[in-house]
Amino acid sequence: MMDCDGVEVLLVEDNDVEADLMLRALQKCNINNKLFWVKDGLEALAFLNGTGAYEGRDVRVNPRLILLDLSMPGMSGLDVLRALKEGENTCGIPIVILTVSQQEHELSECYRLGANGFVSKPLGFDELAKAVARIGFYWLIVNRV
Repeated sequence: MMDCDGVEVLLVEDNDVEADLMLRALQKCNINNKLFWVKDGLEALAFLNGTGAYEGRDVRVNPRLILLDLSMPGMSGLDVLRALKEGENTCGIPIVILTVSQQEHELSECYRLGANGFVSKPLGFDELAKAVARIGFYWLIVNRV
């Protein structure tokens, strides 16, 4: 089993290029937290519930932040958000939605389900890196837990 018990930031993103950019952005702004990336909603739930490939992970130790994409194959980000906010062990984890969507109904639904933030992904590389760095800075350094 891989070492994933001390994960502080869980990135749920199906796009390899965007995931790499987001992970590098967090590292570049000196947020040296243990970062972990999963490629879809089902893998995120397996990670957080300690099942499948993550069997044996200490589920009492949750990430301090989840960055969640909405548009993913299989299980949507909304379904993942719903499952996590209904879960006894996962309901308190801050979840920030990162999406290309500008849809008001998705924004409203995310907040209704308990999202802690909703950020529309900027289109440019530099702007996306800045947005992710700001999110990480706030949730991992400024915000008190």
